[in-house]
Formats: sequence, structure tokens, C-alpha cells
Amino acid sequence: MTDSAAHAGPVRDFLTGLQDRICSALEQADGAGRFEEDAWQRAEGGGGRSRVLKAGRVFEQAGVGFSDVSGSRLPPSASAHRPELAGAGWRAMGVSLVLHPHNPYLPTTHMNVRFFQAQRDGEEVAWWFGGGFDLTPFYPFDEDVRHWHEVARDLSQPFGEEVYPRYKQHCDEYFHLKHRGETRGVGGLFFDDLHEWGFDRCFAYQQAVGNGFLDAYLPLIERRHGTPFGEREREFQLYRRGRYVEFNLVWDRGTLFGLQSGGRTESILMSLPPRVRFEYAYQPEADSPEARLDDYLRPRDWLSELPAP
Repeated sequence: MTDSAAHAGPVRDFLTGLQDRICSALEQADGAGRFEEDAWQRAEGGGGRSRVLKAGRVFEQAGVGFSDVSGSRLPPSASAHRPELAGAGWRAMGVSLVLHPHNPYLPTTHMNVRFFQAQRDGEEVAWWFGGGFDLTPFYPFDEDVRHWHEVARDLSQPFGEEVYPRYKQHCDEYFHLKHRGETRGVGGLFFDDLHEWGFDRCFAYQQAVGNGFLDAYLPLIERRHGTPFGEREREFQLYRRGRYVEFNLVWDRGTLFGLQSGGRTESILMSLPPRVRFEYAYQPEADSPEARLDDYLRPRDWLSELPAP
């Protein structure tokens, strides 16, 4: 096995730099808000820096976190996923962000890129990369959905024709609210346990995904953040944010891993929206803009179904 430090060092450098670049770009796009950093240490090993922007011009709340944490024994959620590693020590590092805009016409979005190592007796016995990005609109625009998936396809293209379709499908399957029978949004990319290409190529794909996020999202900010909206749109946005909460607390493996491994609760739950509402048995009016969302909450081949500009 390659020495674990030789793997972890370059990945950590990329991730801390990625957090810096994304925060700088989002502050510029917001034009008013600034990220406040909360640096923290974990008793069992490692730490991180959680950055949150509140009450900006564009973002009601934006969280961009970096963590590099370790432990002596894998938690149940991870060892169930990889039973051969039960009892192994571990190190996990990553950048994760969730952006909750003020404007209901500008989608919520999530991005995560991470690296995981398992160790026994100081020797690396397994490593893998994971991550991706996905988009959660409330009032979808076809040109936005197409642009999002074009960026995902184009950054994946150098790694093989099959990469985008495979990880697009994984995203549709992972970000699926089984109890609701709907996807969390219009998808994007999701990959996990990526190791079969060799370290250098896997790391290069992680970098492509992390760096591609701003290419995918910044144009949407420019198009939608100034769209006029009223109380009706705002109330629908708050209602649909409830689905985001449901997914993160019921299905998300990262949330479960973080809580089971004794992670920092504030940083783990930083992804939740600052304001949300729930309503019993809500049904949008037939043929309304709100009812239109339902057609987007199922897996579709966006690049062939939506017209090119």
C-alpha cells in the first residue's frame, strides 16, 4: 500500500484551497454577505473550519465546510457499507456546501467532495473518493436544468463516455425520498467508493467535480437572483425546503456517519435551511406554477429531453 500521508497531503491541500475559492466567489456573487469562520477541533482526532454566510443579498444562508477528522473505529453506518473494514481506524476529509438563496426562483444547491482512508496498525488498507453536486429548484427553468447537466457531462467527458450517465444515475438514485416517491430535485452527479481508476485519476475526477461546481451554479445566480417574487412563491419555497430537511435527516449517509462518529453537530447540520415550514397534506392548485414542479421530481434524461439553446 502507498503510504497514507502521500495520499492525504495533496487531497487536503486541494480541499482547503477549494473551500477558499468557493467562499470568495460566493461572497462576490452575493455582493453584501460575508462568511464567518468557526474553526474547531475534534477530541478523537482532527478538526475543521465551518464557514457560514447569513442574511446576504442573494443567500439567506450559505454554509461551506471543510473537515479532516479521524477515529479509531469505523461507525456502524460505514462498516455496514464496507463490512470487511469493521473495526478499522479511519480518516475522512472533505468540503461540503449547501446554499439556501432568498429568491424562490434561484435553486437550492449542494456540493460535496470527500476522501476516505481506512487503516490497520498504521497501514492504509483502503481508500476511496466520493462526492458530487445536485440542484433543487422550486420553480424550474429548463435552460437552467440543461446548463447544470451540461457542466456535469462536460467535466466528466475526459474520464470516459460512460462516466456522466453512470454518476447521473447514481445521483437520481441516491437523492431520492423513498417515503415520498420523488427525487430531491433535478440531480447532477453522485459518486462514492471511487478507487478502481487508481489514485491519480480518481483524485483528478474529484478535482474536476469540485472545480466545476462554480461553473454550474454561478450563471444561475446571475439569471435568477433578481427575479421578482411575492408571498405565494416564498411560502412554497419554505414548504419545499421541508423536503430537504426530510432527506438530510432520514436518508443522507453523510449525516448519519457524522453523528454516529461523534462529529460536530453544528457543522453536520449546517446544511439545514434557516427557515422552513411543514403543512399537512398540501396539494398545489392544478395547472399552477407550483404543480409544475412535480414533473421535474423524477429521473429524466435532461440533455436529450430539454431543447438546446
